[in-house]
Amino acid sequence: MGEVKGFPYFEVEYDKRGKLVDPAQEDAIERFVVRQPASDLLVLSHGWNNDMAQARSLYERLLGHLRDLVEAGAVPGVAGRDFAVLAVLWPSKKFADEDLIPSGAAAAPGVDEGDLEAMLAELQGFFDDPDADRLLAAARAEVGALEADAEARRRFVDALRPLFPDDPDAETRAELPEETFELPGDQVLERLGTPPALPEPSLDDQGGGAASVGGGGGEGAALDVGEAASIGSLFSGVGAGARNFLNLLTYYTMKERARTVGVAGLAKSLERVRGARPDLRLHLVGHSFGGRVVTAAAAGAEGQAPLPVASITLLQAAFSHYGFADDWNGRGGDGLFRPVLTSARVSGPMLVTHTVNDRAVGLAYPIASRLA
Repeated sequence: MGEVKGFPYFEVEYDKRGKLVDPAQEDAIERFVVRQPASDLLVLSHGWNNDMAQARSLYERLLGHLRDLVEAGAVPGVAGRDFAVLAVLWPSKKFADEDLIPSGAAAAPGVDEGDLEAMLAELQGFFDDPDADRLLAAARAEVGALEADAEARRRFVDALRPLFPDDPDAETRAELPEETFELPGDQVLERLGTPPALPEPSLDDQGGGAASVGGGGGEGAALDVGEAASIGSLFSGVGAGARNFLNLLTYYTMKERARTVGVAGLAKSLERVRGARPDLRLHLVGHSFGGRVVTAAAAGAEGQAPLPVASITLLQAAFSHYGFADDWNGRGGDGLFRPVLTSARVSGPMLVTHTVNDRAVGLAYPIASRLA
């Protein structure tokens, strides 16, 4: 056990399939809740583009704010309660900060062959498909000809298309237009090289909102819309289109992974913890795709026993606003996380924050819409 800002602190790490990396981590939190009088467990999950160091920095900042509020007596309801923290770590980091999905193509000073080759090299080992590295190499072989050769652009896109999630949930299928898979590759890159319409950032959000959560240029930092406006001119549009296609691919791969980690990993860990301490109150907090992780854990898999949760806080959660909906498509299809509501799994509040400066979600959907 460690301690962060005066809170007993535990970590649990999952791989991309939601499997525990070190089962001893789960043992440690179970032993603690059995032996110690903690009344509440705060479960934190980071989101897109955080490596372990960045995730821990995020958790330290959040817990620092919480400690300040507790000591100031700002939340009378927590008086006399003892909080412990379970910090989730999962593989969500692939691009450098300047390559954040998908605004990296907008914010970079230019997209050249070296940029694209570096992105493709960075994706080695990222996907679940056993043939992924060969397909990435095939795409990389076309980079030098993308500017001049429409056939090379088609081969580039065709090599990468099989790496999109092969069994996406209904939400993802609704978000990704058919053109993603049906348009010739040269047209895909042409459309993705077209600048999307961007929201004007709120003055109130410039110093706060997601920037105060993600911090330091990571996911959620404020976006300079003036820089984004130059996306169409980069590399005659082809480089921007190729880069956006790669970022879109990794975005939806990460979206699926977040759900997998939540259902196959975190839900099972929390079931074990509550089995050891049925009176322990669970508070789930997720940032961006971490919101998807914790909500998926609360929803569980089909046939899985409901996980009682005291509260859920979603900080710029990266999933559809139909996620909790009743019959969102008019054909009897409930939102992916509807069971969180219908099964009365959350006994306390559900809190959701959002901001126009959310770089990941605020630009991923407009970029995808360029294909439609």
